[in-house]
Amino acid sequence: MNKFSTQEFKEKLEGAHKFPTLYMFKFIVPDAKKDAVKALFPRNEVNFRPSSKGTYVSVTASVMMSSSDAIIEVYKKAYQIEGILAL
Repeated sequence: MNKFSTQEFKEKLEGAHKFPTLYMFKFIVPDAKKDAVKALFPRNEVNFRPSSKGTYVSVTASVMMSSSDAIIEVYKKAYQIEGILAL
């Protein structure tokens, strides 16, 4: 994962959440990549909000997650999408 250790993030998640939990994923991504982000959450509602110029899209998905490991796996897949920024 980017910018922090997976173990540190796992510890923070486990300290802040009791699993299963409804977890909110938020990303900013180039507009052309929004379908790739949507594909991360095939069975969930995903909300898109375009930037003022329409170049980027803010993506939000609230997903029931079973564990900190499951959340980390989503982020690992997300970081494969070019230009993505996790919030």
